[in-house]
Amino acid sequence: MKRRELREEVFKLLFRVEFNAPDDMPEQVKLFLEERDEPLGEKECKLVSERYDLIREKVGEIDDLLNKNIEKWNTERIGKVELTVLRIAVFEMLFDEDIPVTVAINEAVEIAKKYGQDNSGSFVNAILAKFVKTGD
Repeated sequence: MKRRELREEVFKLLFRVEFNAPDDMPEQVKLFLEERDEPLGEKECKLVSERYDLIREKVGEIDDLLNKNIEKWNTERIGKVELTVLRIAVFEMLFDEDIPVTVAINEAVEIAKKYGQDNSGSFVNAILAKFVKTGD
């Protein structure tokens, strides 16, 4: 599985966090990985699940950083697609040394364009550019 595909699968799984109680998420992860039109292999399931867990553990910290660095917005006002994309991008920018910041931003913009509204890519790009500029 290529990184872009992995990132997109993690996005789809992490997106469920916005609609399910924390106690329901283990079951949601299981359903996501097992009930698919095109099943993932064991290795891919493990990659997606592990990446999701790493990001999910940092969601509170990531949201705090986003709230600190965006003007006139907060994570409660941001659309769910854009918020999920931003969480993944910030995780990659701060906690994954294997992914260059420019790649994390570019990939986030592409996912936002694909799954969000017409201006989602621009919105995500602007937030992440400000995030980079402030250094947090």
